[in-house]
Amino acid sequence: MAMNDTMQPPALRALDVPYGGDEHGLICGFWIHPGQPTEALPTLALAQARLARPEGGFLWLHLNLAHAGALPWLRRHAALAESFDEAQQQGSRSSRIERVGDHLFAVLNDVTFDFAFDVGDVSTLWMQVSEHLVLSVRRAPLRSVDRLRMAIKRGDQPRSSVALLDHLLRDQADELQRIVRQATERVDDIEDALLAGRHVGHETEVAALRRLMVRLQRLLAPEPSALLRMLSNPPGWVAEQDKQQLQQASEEFALVLRDIQALQERIRAVQDETSARVAQENNQTLYVLTMVTVLALPINLISGLFGMNVGGLPLLEHKHGFWVVVGLIVVLTAALTVLVLRATGRRK
Repeated sequence: MAMNDTMQPPALRALDVPYGGDEHGLICGFWIHPGQPTEALPTLALAQARLARPEGGFLWLHLNLAHAGALPWLRRHAALAESFDEAQQQGSRSSRIERVGDHLFAVLNDVTFDFAFDVGDVSTLWMQVSEHLVLSVRRAPLRSVDRLRMAIKRGDQPRSSVALLDHLLRDQADELQRIVRQATERVDDIEDALLAGRHVGHETEVAALRRLMVRLQRLLAPEPSALLRMLSNPPGWVAEQDKQQLQQASEEFALVLRDIQALQERIRAVQDETSARVAQENNQTLYVLTMVTVLALPINLISGLFGMNVGGLPLLEHKHGFWVVVGLIVVLTAALTVLVLRATGRRK
């Protein structure tokens, strides 16, 4: 039976708002205060009003950077750190979490919402985290951010802005682990087909999987040095528990990245085996062609000699000359076949 409005808990009733309708590119906004109902902020004007009185909670504003009004609004009203603006201008995509003054600046890479195991289905999320405000911007819909948004709509309440960043990192690690699991299952199928001798058509897919794993490892792995520097000297408002949670999230990422590295080794082995099978088949084909050429040598040679239109050709007037030449070709071909088979047997 459907639940009506009077039966919904306050935390869910407050979030029944349109999605991504703000004129400045706001996708979603929330005011989060543990112990109180989460408040949805459908416009940036409401977000600014709430930011003036955070009352101990914090705001999360998620914007679409592809919207023409997003970046101008951020520069006018959000007090962006220099690293945030530089990353936009330079297109920095190296995953990292670092301290910039009294803020945390994060560049995270995630798979797009319509991810289809293509190397181009990875996009960047830029974040600026302070005690009372979390700003996140992206150009393409990302899966982990959408999972975080849905979790908050369901009633999850991170206790702080850093805890929200930690929640996002863990969602990203889960999504990455799911991708690795699906890729592993596909590699298992390719290995089974390869061992059964059915390797035709898998070369392109194996190469694509390897490129994807290399790209994921390169883009999604946070820089450990930047994270360690931040954790050793965080802003004063970062709680000790939040530091420990970020450290644990980093360790989870490390485990997933090790799985990716192990999968890369398997894919490389599959590629080597596939290449060896293809090379073996090519060698066999070349061997057959060589044998056909060698065995056809007598008939080509004799037909070439007797085909010369010159005087003095033997057996020209002999009534059985044709059959004599055919017999000579057969004898020479048989002798050559015996020699080839003996030579082949000695090599084996």
